[in-house]
Amino acid sequence: MSTMSRLKFDQDLLKGVEELMNKPILDGKCPGIYATLFKGEEVLLEKGIGEYKVGQGAPSLDTSFRIASCTKSFTIAALLILRDRGALDLNQPITDFVEEYRFSQISTYKTIPTVGQLAAMSSGLPSDDPWADRQESISGQALREIVSRGVHTTSNPGAIFQYSNLGFALLGLVIERASGMDFREFVTNEILKPLGMSASGFDRELFAPERVAVGYRKSGDRWLELPFSSSGAFSCIGGLFSSARDLRTWAQWMHSAFVPNAESSGPLSVQSRHSMQQIVTSSPFNAHLATVSSNAHRAFGYGLGLFVEFDPKYGQFVSHSGGYPGFSSHMRWHVPTGLSVVVLENATYSGAWATATGILDYALEKLGYEQPLEDKWPQTLELAKHADALVRNWSGTLAKEVFEENVDMDVPYAERQSAIAALIAEVGGLSTASTLNEVKSDSDSPLHFVWNIPGKTGSLRCEIRLNPITPIRIQTLNVKKVEA
Repeated sequence: MSTMSRLKFDQDLLKGVEELMNKPILDGKCPGIYATLFKGEEVLLEKGIGEYKVGQGAPSLDTSFRIASCTKSFTIAALLILRDRGALDLNQPITDFVEEYRFSQISTYKTIPTVGQLAAMSSGLPSDDPWADRQESISGQALREIVSRGVHTTSNPGAIFQYSNLGFALLGLVIERASGMDFREFVTNEILKPLGMSASGFDRELFAPERVAVGYRKSGDRWLELPFSSSGAFSCIGGLFSSARDLRTWAQWMHSAFVPNAESSGPLSVQSRHSMQQIVTSSPFNAHLATVSSNAHRAFGYGLGLFVEFDPKYGQFVSHSGGYPGFSSHMRWHVPTGLSVVVLENATYSGAWATATGILDYALEKLGYEQPLEDKWPQTLELAKHADALVRNWSGTLAKEVFEENVDMDVPYAERQSAIAALIAEVGGLSTASTLNEVKSDSDSPLHFVWNIPGKTGSLRCEIRLNPITPIRIQTLNVKKVEA
């Protein structure tokens, strides 16, 4: 099975990636773009294309873009730092921190959400991108006054995924109350500085004008420059500026939580980073993925500040998009390999997610990557041999040695023996070949084994699953006929 150590990034592959990087500019989607494809510390391809400001040069690795909702992963990291220090609990109701939280009269659902439900986009608050994008600079007091007038809720907390920026803005207030510090100051001091993210911050005045990408929207054939909003209470939903170099650092650090036996580094523990990248709130439909037919089958959901996808062929992806007036961003990493991409564009909702997703999927396809199956433990193979022997020629003595007691309790041995004999007759008898023919696509863990025993008019599909304790034994044996 392919692994990243065996895969080759040849010039043809990288040429194809470069063409995908160029496409947004050629298609007139944005004035400028910076894209980088990397794996850990190894940069495979990166380039700035177009103009960071109309009439100026191409963006560089250190050009800061507004990264919009990619900011949310930083907000959650700040929240979990405080959680790990004992300053807050994700199960606390939001009213412990924002006493002004009230429901509108027209809301059907009036259960107070927890901090964790706000973080997992399951608070009951509805999606609100266009409105929220224009609220960044309001004060914390103004935000409290807004929610005191009554918020609309459209589901019970914890029931369904709804992308609520208002909910994340409230998390900014939680962080300030729990830390005793301004949200932006806390993220800067506790996350950005420790990770060396010097081209990241919440105020564009922190950076020289030539180091900041200017945002635009298309009007006919012209690019209209958009003003920058000032930072404020909604900065925690999307107000961070960052560069491709810094987001590469962020993605590498986040992905490092999946490295076996990884040691904690940086401001947040391995366990907490890992928890950000596991689905907490599932979503049955994703509009972005649905536009790409090859991806529409992926399982999808929201973790904590990050989106998570599972593909049957490629395995797990973690990502987040950002869309703001004047900017579009996307960061994405492939969990099994660490292959990652960051794309930053300077036009409103220009579709950086499509560019980044296309690059990563293209690279994995051209590399011939497939999700490796779990290696079977020697004990699993040994017990599979015993089970194979039992199917061919039942032995009560061997059954007692290799099965857990529940196997006989679930279906008595005599009944199993009779049912298996009937199946063997249906396929005209079994082949005498003793090699286990594993059905690899169906074997899903080191303690699970599926194999076929061929017969004259069909075959038998056999499956065992082992117990979770010592001594190791078989807890499940299933045998069924497979038509020729």
